[in-house]
Amino acid sequence: MRLILTSLLGLAALFASAGLNAQQREAPYWASMKFDEVNMRVGPGQDFKIDWVYKRKGLPVKVVRLREGWRLMQDPDGTQGWVNESQLLLTRTAIITGEGLAAMRAEPNASAAIKWNAQVGVVGKLGDCEAGWCEFNVGGREGWVLENRLWGTGAP
Repeated sequence: MRLILTSLLGLAALFASAGLNAQQREAPYWASMKFDEVNMRVGPGQDFKIDWVYKRKGLPVKVVRLREGWRLMQDPDGTQGWVNESQLLLTRTAIITGEGLAAMRAEPNASAAIKWNAQVGVVGKLGDCEAGWCEFNVGGREGWVLENRLWGTGAP
């Protein structure tokens, strides 16, 4: 019984430290908004004024600096501010940019069949990228999108 309890405690500690380490990585890195509403502040702390309220769960952001549980992040428009680390996920997402509809194709090439069209501003989960194309999933609708139509790809 003691062996089982010790093993379970060890596993719990391992999982807890894995979650902690996920937000302890070095900047810059990609992250995404964890909630439907996230406050961005002018400084790294609760005492600083809220500068912007994001209402977009999954929005990709670039974390550019770390400070005591706070992350200086940059949004797709280039706006920077501080967000508590608990408000961000390491899930890779991207947002459609540019002008007009972005074709989501069946395969990573321009001649592949169009499965869906995504409007500018649509956010989805980012998959693998290869040869200028990225896998993109919007609510279960999957396809390949030209990488230059996405913000949130590549090295941060």
